[in-house]
Amino acid sequence: MARHEELSTLTMAHMDCDAFYASVEKRDRPELRDRPVLVGGGRRGVVSAACYIARQYGVKSAMPMFKALKACPDAVVIKPDFSRYVPVSKAIFDKLRALTPLVQTLSLDEAWLDLAGTERLNGGPPALQLVKVQREIERDVGLTVSIGLAPNKFLAKIASEMDKPRGFSVIGVGEAQAFLADKPVSIIPGVGPAFARSLNASGYLTVGDIAAADLKTIAGRFGEHGVRLHHLAHGRDSRPVDPEGERKGMSKETTFFEDLTDLRSLEDELWPLCEQLAAKARRSGVASRVVVLKLRTADFRRLTRRRTLAEPVQTARVLFSEAREMLRAEVDGRRAYRLIGIGMAELFDVDASAQALFETAGERVLKTETAVDALRSKFGDAAVVSGRVLKR
Repeated sequence: MARHEELSTLTMAHMDCDAFYASVEKRDRPELRDRPVLVGGGRRGVVSAACYIARQYGVKSAMPMFKALKACPDAVVIKPDFSRYVPVSKAIFDKLRALTPLVQTLSLDEAWLDLAGTERLNGGPPALQLVKVQREIERDVGLTVSIGLAPNKFLAKIASEMDKPRGFSVIGVGEAQAFLADKPVSIIPGVGPAFARSLNASGYLTVGDIAAADLKTIAGRFGEHGVRLHHLAHGRDSRPVDPEGERKGMSKETTFFEDLTDLRSLEDELWPLCEQLAAKARRSGVASRVVVLKLRTADFRRLTRRRTLAEPVQTARVLFSEAREMLRAEVDGRRAYRLIGIGMAELFDVDASAQALFETAGERVLKTETAVDALRSKFGDAAVVSGRVLKR
């Protein structure tokens, strides 16, 4: 039963699958139904998803796996299998796109929807449409989802987290600011632990503190971020649902079995990630001029470095060359690292025949790597292997 005085007028929604990866595993393996299940990268990795039984032990997503297993030693740990998760995600999003073309996915398991103007087409107000699709997903896909309905994207995402799993929550215009007032500043998207500490040190402990602040004061202290925070603290968010916004970037990363300190070993781990990411970009028909290097130290400190290129990149060789330079600037042999990743940001579509986008040398590399893609697709990943990978 959902009851709210604005229920028939709100049109912005956020849908979030409940413990998506773990739920897919439980759906496909009924014997795990009553067991705590963790999906992640082994003891040295982190938890990608924890089922709701595991969460009762205090396990959360992004928690180091060794900490999760210490809290829940009986958990079943399963390595992620995206070849199974992606089709399930598509089946769910296809149901959302049947309601409206304005669907913006954030990941495999969550999306925003703008249902304004769809009442006549879909036979009822957005709230009714969402309840129906929620039931259809559970019936046809075998997974549960939680939905938040609100006047904007910010509030809709918060609402979807309020009553998980299988929740349906509403935040209206009239109650938004009062609802947010006593919430910690970390509830605002983009406010991570470091930024939250900075806000707290400046006297902003709750969202209400930010709302009550003078706009000029907070803008002078935090710049554009301060202005954005002030608007969100008042429940205001003018961002539209952008179906093209779902491909802002892509990345690949790996967590090591043992911490690494020397540059050569880190480079050896970086190269196959560059190969995988470049192949994915070519398959997806996208390129980028922004290369992102990600590192995580042994004490879980995150380092991110970005470089904007003059020419678009779609090959492993260029990705590796740029990332290696950024890596060399960070690694001095004294600090240990447990994770490395490579990313491409600000993606844009490219025509496979539009070789003019790439300079002559880059065009030759692209042709070579595209030929390798074809060989690996036909004969397997081991059909063509680089010397660096053979050494590993």
